[in-house]
Amino acid sequence: MVVSRYEQDAFGTVELSDEALYGVQTLRSARNLSFSGRTLAAYPGYIAALAEVKRAAARANERAGLLPRAVAQAIEQACEEVGHGCHDGQFIVDPYHGGGGIGSNMNMNEVVANVANEMLDGQAGDYRPVHPADHVNASQSTSDACHTALRIAALRAGEKLLAELARLVGELDAKSAELAQVPTITRTCLQDGMVDTMGTMFGGYAHGVRRRMGRLTAAVEELHAVNLGGTVIGSGVGAAVGYREHVLDTLREVTGLPMLRYREHLYDAAQNIDDLSALSAELALLAGVLIKLAKDLRLLSSGPEAGFGELRLPAVQAGSSFFPGKVNPVVPETLVQCGLQVIGLDRAVQGALEHGELNLNVWEGFAGFNLLDMLGMLERAIGKFTDLCVTGIQADEARCRELSRTFIPAVVALKEKYGYSQVGQWLKEKSKEEVRTIYEREAEQR
Repeated sequence: MVVSRYEQDAFGTVELSDEALYGVQTLRSARNLSFSGRTLAAYPGYIAALAEVKRAAARANERAGLLPRAVAQAIEQACEEVGHGCHDGQFIVDPYHGGGGIGSNMNMNEVVANVANEMLDGQAGDYRPVHPADHVNASQSTSDACHTALRIAALRAGEKLLAELARLVGELDAKSAELAQVPTITRTCLQDGMVDTMGTMFGGYAHGVRRRMGRLTAAVEELHAVNLGGTVIGSGVGAAVGYREHVLDTLREVTGLPMLRYREHLYDAAQNIDDLSALSAELALLAGVLIKLAKDLRLLSSGPEAGFGELRLPAVQAGSSFFPGKVNPVVPETLVQCGLQVIGLDRAVQGALEHGELNLNVWEGFAGFNLLDMLGMLERAIGKFTDLCVTGIQADEARCRELSRTFIPAVVALKEKYGYSQVGQWLKEKSKEEVRTIYEREAEQR
């Protein structure tokens, strides 16, 4: 038998399971505003970050004399439990709900209040002595609390992605050195070009990813700037001076992020989310570079008999339910699809920036959760790409050398000695075999 409790608000009475740590405001948001098929529980990094914001706020309110010590300590302990993932299943709101993030904020406030009250021998739903709005949300608004949590969550996710990118760059550099003495043909417009080594190709890949990594690092660093204490529109109305004097310090203490700082202008922080959009744009550019790399590996490994066949990718699983023994480049293809998804999500984030109006961008949560999806997908896909593909790539040296001795490289070599016009004239007057004979004679003399 399920035991129920009842909670009331201005819109009436609702029934909740007695095991629910969320309350009436959360339930209304979940019922009225859900559409994505996801809940906040899918974003444990954000839940942890928002719990840290609530913990820091409680500590700052206590230091400012605005919360009794026992209440502040109970909130802190409850936030610690939530931050460790003990109650992720209680976060039932759709992350993309309307209202500028109110559902996410109230979901956290109610869960923390009920956990705190149970620690103080109270009951869920009574909200005594800890109240979700009066105590857990004291001196905050949804705007500054969720704004700050989104940036902390994205900052940490960005650091994980950067670590995976560093591993990928290291493997690409190693592959460049390993293949430095393997000559092969180059191509432009998918047509034969001059001879170079396979190592230079991988060196280009490594440098491209490294460059994007540098730009991404700068964009992630900008997320250290937050607006906690600015409340709704950046004015700080509703947050006492004493709280505002302490809250950045307590946030640094709780998060272990000493580089957190205030945005230069808190009204700007409420109105504009271009720091999130800038990071999203960098992720889209990174995705473009990675798509090109993955597509190249598909081409260079195509075959096994009728394709380019210059590279052999590690076989990780059967590639076909129709062709026995067929192995497809499934890992690069996964990275391509990840990249395309990231580019699509970037468009959504840029739209959220563009749709901001007047004093507050209420689409910030929409942008932030899409950004967290982008960061998480790239981190996971790049890790698999590095471990299951790049590390085990081998060159088919015989095939590469065969291609390096084809006709166009011979033409390029002759052009370097005799000039474009002379070689062009030979190509009009002589057969391929005759032109190749000239090249081979020159090669013997060298």
